[in-house]
Amino acid sequence: MISILETVRNGKQVEGSIKDFFKTNKVGKLLGSQGAYNAKTRGIPVNEIMLYLVNLVFTKKSMYMNMQNGTNLPGFKGDTVYRFLNLTCINWVMFLLKLAMSVIKPIKVATGEDRLCALVADDSLFSRGRSKCVELLANVYDHASRGKKYVRGFRMLTLGWTDGVSFIPLMFRHMSSKEKKSRYNEINPNIDKRSTGYKARLQAISSMPEVLLWMVKQAKKAGVPAKHILFDSWFSYPSTMIAILKEGFHSVGMLKNTKTIKYLFGGERKTLNEIYAASRKRPGKSKYLLSVEVQIYNDKSETMPFRLVYVRDRKNRKKWLAIGTTDMSLTEDAIIQLYGKRWDIEVFFKMCKSYLNLAKEFQGISYDLITAHTAIVMTRYIILAADKRHNEDHRTMTELFHSCYDEMADISFGRALTLILETLHVALHECISLSENEISIIIDSFIDGISSRFSDLFQENINQLTHTT
Repeated sequence: MISILETVRNGKQVEGSIKDFFKTNKVGKLLGSQGAYNAKTRGIPVNEIMLYLVNLVFTKKSMYMNMQNGTNLPGFKGDTVYRFLNLTCINWVMFLLKLAMSVIKPIKVATGEDRLCALVADDSLFSRGRSKCVELLANVYDHASRGKKYVRGFRMLTLGWTDGVSFIPLMFRHMSSKEKKSRYNEINPNIDKRSTGYKARLQAISSMPEVLLWMVKQAKKAGVPAKHILFDSWFSYPSTMIAILKEGFHSVGMLKNTKTIKYLFGGERKTLNEIYAASRKRPGKSKYLLSVEVQIYNDKSETMPFRLVYVRDRKNRKKWLAIGTTDMSLTEDAIIQLYGKRWDIEVFFKMCKSYLNLAKEFQGISYDLITAHTAIVMTRYIILAADKRHNEDHRTMTELFHSCYDEMADISFGRALTLILETLHVALHECISLSENEISIIIDSFIDGISSRFSDLFQENINQLTHTT
C-alpha cells in the first residue's frame, strides 16, 4: 500500500511522469472517444483539466488553496473544473476501462502464460455521512465497520484485474439502494434520458449482481486477459456463478455458510455444513481439510459442476472456511493460491481512501461529479501502479525481452549444434586453410568427444539416483 508511493520524490518529477503517462496512453484521445470531445469550456481542452485534476493530490493542497495562494495555478478558474466534473456526456466508466487496457497489454506481454491472471470484484463504502442533498444518496450497510451499521453514502462496486503483482482497476459504479424508501433523493428530473449519466443512474438503483454481470460482459468485449473472477462471500451465489460462466469466466470465491444456499451432493441438496459432516477429512497437517465435487443450480434448474475446498480458519483453528470454483481443472493448491490474489483489491480501496483522497476532494451533490471524481482517483492509482511496475520489474523491457526469448526458444538444441559446427567448419577452412578431409576428421572427433562426455554425465546421474534411492 505504501510501497506504491515510494517512487514519488517531488512535485516536478511526479508531474513529468504523469505527462509522460498521458502522452504514452493518449489520455486526451480516450476522453474524446468517450464523449469529452464536445466538453470544451471557454476554449480549455479537457485534457488540460484532466491533467490538472490528476496532479492535484500530489501538490498536497486543495484546488481552493492553490488558487488562494496563487501557487500551481491551472490557467482556468474553479468553475471550469466543476462544469467539467458535472458533465453528463462523458462515459467515465468506459474511459477507465480503455485506459486500464492500455496499461494491462504491455504488462501481460511481459508475463508468462503459466501465470494465472484474474478479475477481482468487490464493493467498498463510499461515505457521504454529512450530506443529505446528494443525488441518489441512500442508507447503505457498512459491513466493514466494527458496529456494522447503516450509513449515508453508496456502495462502490469495483471490478479490477490482477496478475498477483499489479492491480489495475477496470470499472466501477456507485450503487444506491434498490428500495426507494432507503434513498434520500431521487434522480434529477432535468437529466437528459438519452445521456450516459442517466443510464449510469439507472444502474445505480439496480441490483448489484446485475451490474456486476454487465461489467463482466464489458470486460469480455474489451479483451481483458483473464479466465477467472475472484470475489468474497457477498457475491458467491450459485445463480451469479452460473451466469458468469456463460460469459466465459470461471468463478473462484469464498462461500457463505448458510442454510438457504445448498449444493447437489450425492443426489441430494445439502448445505456446506452437511457436506462437511458427511465427507472424510484429509489426515495430518495439510493446506486444506477437504475437497469434494458437487453441483450448483439456479432457478431455471440449470446445473454446473463445482468444486468445494474446505480450509482451516486462521482466526479460529476449530472452524473452517469454504472456497468454491467452477473451474474443475484447478488443483486445490492452485485454487487457494488464486483466491489469495483477491486481497489486492482491498489494498486498492485502502490506498484510494487514505492517500488518493477518494470521497474527500470534491463535495458536489450530483451523481456525475461523484463518478468523475472516482474515475480521476482511479486514474491516479493506475499511473502509480504502472510506474511502480516499470521501475521494479525487469520484464518491463517487454519488446527486447520477448524478442530475445522467442529467438532463443525457436532454436532447438540440434539446430544450435549444427550452427556451431558450420561456424567451426568455416573458421578451420579460412583461418588455418585445412582441407575438407582434415576438417571432417576434426569435426568427427569433436562430435565423438561430445557424445562421450554426455554419456558419462548421464551415467553419473543414474548412479546418484540409484545411491539416493
